[in-house]
Amino acid sequence: MCNLYSNTMPVGAMRQLFAVEPGSDDLGNAQPLPAIFPKGTAPIIGLDADGTRWMKNTHWGFVLPQVSKKTGKPIQPKAVNNARDDKLRTSSFWKNSFVERRCLIPATSFCEAKGRNPATYVWFGVKGDDARPPFALAGVWRAFAGNYGGEFRELITSSMVTTTPNELVRDTHPDRMPAILHPEDYEEWLTGDPKSAFLLIRQFPADEMVIHQSGEGLKSDKGGL
Repeated sequence: MCNLYSNTMPVGAMRQLFAVEPGSDDLGNAQPLPAIFPKGTAPIIGLDADGTRWMKNTHWGFVLPQVSKKTGKPIQPKAVNNARDDKLRTSSFWKNSFVERRCLIPATSFCEAKGRNPATYVWFGVKGDDARPPFALAGVWRAFAGNYGGEFRELITSSMVTTTPNELVRDTHPDRMPAILHPEDYEEWLTGDPKSAFLLIRQFPADEMVIHQSGEGLKSDKGGL
């Protein structure tokens, strides 16, 4: 599971890395995001019907409407921000998005918390020449229109795919880690058929990853700024 990650890439760098034309970029003058939490702003790369790549800001987490058990009235929805790989092809909550609306989620690090009171926040990334080399997580997206916080809202929502952790992440989170994609697999994740796309969800090699920082209270990866 991942409930916190960062994306401190400049917009221009994201366009170049993910081959998005300026006219298909809706981020504007977006600022670096050293801490992205569920229900927060999450840039993604997706596809138009004609195959053109676009880049948009989304709401991190598929909206799951809820009603009060006492009153039966709508209450604040949940944001389901992690999609387990073992549920993608079987759960009605995820299946259509996996088949029809896969996306790339740009990131420069992700965080897992270990322990409680106080928790240790461990920030993971990939190895490279830069302080925080960029990478992409496998994601899915869908549109939402409905009651949200007492008002009608229309949103593009996203969720990252999680898989079993490698040996580097396992010591902090023994069950799940985000599915990191290799750059040569970006196109196949976006455009391939569901069977070939599913094969791309696998443990990212531990020897190609690094722990950027670890400590109590580190709820923001400001080391990437």
